[in-house]
Amino acid sequence: MKIVYVFLADGFEEVEAITIVDVLRRAKVEVLTVGVGSKTLVGAHNIVVQADIDICELAMDNNIEMIVLPGGMPGVYNLKKSKKVIEMLHYANNNGIYIAAICAAPTILGEQDMLYERQAVCFPGMEEELLGAKVVNSNVVVDGNIVTGKNMEAALEFANTLVGLLVKIK
Repeated sequence: MKIVYVFLADGFEEVEAITIVDVLRRAKVEVLTVGVGSKTLVGAHNIVVQADIDICELAMDNNIEMIVLPGGMPGVYNLKKSKKVIEMLHYANNNGIYIAAICAAPTILGEQDMLYERQAVCFPGMEEELLGAKVVNSNVVVDGNIVTGKNMEAALEFANTLVGLLVKIK
């Protein structure tokens, strides 16, 4: 069974993470939250969440349908520091698996040279960190297997875009 993995690290943006998980599950998409650093995580606004699995339990295999990176600070920095997160992103990108990142999280993709010549968007003011990207003025951008979202206000549109992509490939 194909699964969408939503990576959570301490300091994640709660609205982005929970909206995405909620909307995908309502659409009957198989979603697991992945704790990076711990299975019990504290969001940017002190909301405690228990992840479904720890990142150590996650294997690089053909069951991955999509990897989702919510924004939030210092959540994005904590995701960037994880070697396993970076390995998983490269695996997904090299195998044409969807990678979705919203708010500050697209900067991780920029740092990993995954946005070269692709259209992308991120939290306003962080565009210089989208290395190689063609930054556009939009709430959500899909370019190949990469989906980027602007900010918390775009979370519902971002989640609905993901549903649209995933329903097409089932």
